[in-house]
Amino acid sequence: MAIKTFTTNEVLTASDTNTYLANAGLVYVTSTTVGSAVSSVTVSNCFSSTYDNYKIIWSGGNFSAGNDGYLQLGSSTASYAYQIVYANFGAGAVSTYGDAAGANFRYVTEGDANVAGTNLELIGPNLAKYTACYSVGIGSGVAYMTLIGIHKVATAYTGFTIGPLAGTMSGGTITVYGFRKA
Repeated sequence: MAIKTFTTNEVLTASDTNTYLANAGLVYVTSTTVGSAVSSVTVSNCFSSTYDNYKIIWSGGNFSAGNDGYLQLGSSTASYAYQIVYANFGAGAVSTYGDAAGANFRYVTEGDANVAGTNLELIGPNLAKYTACYSVGIGSGVAYMTLIGIHKVATAYTGFTIGPLAGTMSGGTITVYGFRKA
């Protein structure tokens, strides 16, 4: 769709307004409230052919103890290849960790009893191709945790599960957005 440029004193019609609102770049798909002391949260039926790429944000939550979190596509528990870069608060050194064939995208978040959350993007989870993942995890023990990975299974998924590697998670909201296709 061509971008319309408005000039001074030009009338902005309802049709123009509706068209531009309907063609927004990031579109809300669904949200899920995280319960209290749950081992994981599954968000179902959030990926479809409407969008190829998605943004997932979990904010306002916490883990029962200092821990890292994971993301799993559908019920797939194999072929997650990823690399993370992280640094602790106050430490000058940056560390890395990776896996060539993990059971999930491990380390998409980090947290403890005070805070946990993530801001991640998935490229093509509903396409019958490999799915790429980029995430920035937040927590109180690690200043930042960035993951770049690919799920090497050519399957279309409609949902995902997120949770801590051990213990439980509580609170906050997991929100899924789709990137509008041009």
